[in-house]
Amino acid sequence: MTFAANATPTVDPIGWFARAEMWLDNKGKGAWIAAMVLAFIVFWPVGLALLFYMIWSKQMFGKSCRRAHSRHHSHRMPTSGNSAFDAYRDETISRLENEQKSFEDFLQRLRDAKDKAEFDDFMNERATKADNISDAEPIQA
Repeated sequence: MTFAANATPTVDPIGWFARAEMWLDNKGKGAWIAAMVLAFIVFWPVGLALLFYMIWSKQMFGKSCRRAHSRHHSHRMPTSGNSAFDAYRDETISRLENEQKSFEDFLQRLRDAKDKAEFDDFMNERATKADNISDAEPIQA
């Protein structure tokens, strides 16, 4: 017996459907839409099935797909093996998240101040109009 005769065929643990799904996820939402349109052109029931799958899995109308979700949570990445780099990365991500929160708080305070100034201007204008109307009307006794 030779080595080739004893070799067992390798079985791919991920099927073609899962590979296709991962490939489309890596390409983004546009690839999913293009695949659906092509499926409608080739054989409409497949396009319809793909549309239902996209809606069911929230690929079509979700605010984020898997790729964007994994990018957003990059601080949960496995360690690189270099503890100094991992500590630096975690500290930098933490600092950036704190800066982002501070900036968002600043923007909210800025919006609140603008709203208050607009409201104060409105109230002053309203009071001025009310004074002008009361001054213009003769007092009847």
